[in-house]
Amino acid sequence: MEYRTLNTGAKIPMAVFGVFQITDRDTCIQAVEDAVRAGYRAIDTAASYGNEEAVGEAVRRLIQDGVVKREDLFIISKMWVQDMKNYDMASKAIDASLKNLGLDYLDLYLEHQAMGNYFEAYRAMEDAYKAGRLKAIGVSNFFPAILANFCENVEIIPAVNQVELHPWFAQEDALKVMDRYGVVPQAWASLAEGKHGIFTDPDLTAIGKKYGKSAAQVALRWNVQRGVVVNAKSTKPERIRQNLDIFDFQLTDEEMKKISSKTLDHSEIINHFDPELVIFLNNRKIHN
Repeated sequence: MEYRTLNTGAKIPMAVFGVFQITDRDTCIQAVEDAVRAGYRAIDTAASYGNEEAVGEAVRRLIQDGVVKREDLFIISKMWVQDMKNYDMASKAIDASLKNLGLDYLDLYLEHQAMGNYFEAYRAMEDAYKAGRLKAIGVSNFFPAILANFCENVEIIPAVNQVELHPWFAQEDALKVMDRYGVVPQAWASLAEGKHGIFTDPDLTAIGKKYGKSAAQVALRWNVQRGVVVNAKSTKPERIRQNLDIFDFQLTDEEMKKISSKTLDHSEIINHFDPELVIFLNNRKIHN
């Protein structure tokens, strides 16, 4: 495993097991257990995923069975837009995530979107960080200009910015802004949610053949070598293991450039600049 050091001094594993869209409780519990037993030590969930309780149950079982200790794990969750209206609502959201997960603290807690009153919500996160309930705080889906303005006006610089990052949306400019402020990039959709024929892409496949790796493993390795922490999700034990097996080879500069040249410079998964999407996300309720 390779690691990035956060601005808190903590180390985050560069391969994180994600549980986005794993909505069935038993399936989620099993997937998290399989991932940790395979060697993952970081788990990424969110209030809006509806599976914090399942992740917490898996963690409880793994600790009870002696597979890991709590301090061995790096647990990440995120605050949803619904709760990013004011300080009090944000504080309650932090309480809810900790309760759902059955944990005394989170290793990293993020604002899920740059929407709502995200400055006020972040102040609640800063206070929870100072109290030791959140060991690191950060953001998600903060585009470069938004992140720069945010970093210039908060007390605690975000430790992480989790954004869409894969060969077809490389976001090199975004990475430069993050680097300027010491914010570690974390990739969601690091396998492009299966789009662009990523699993059979000729270039990725050819490079992978050289190292005895799959196209998916090459795409993940490309991000890791850019300093990006990658989220990878699967419910299949073999795929879970494969997504972690990316630390025993090194892509050449030429291979890195070839993969980076695939970028379209826009997302084909979600358009955060669409007003209708912004309205929808602001009005999406995940609890009463």
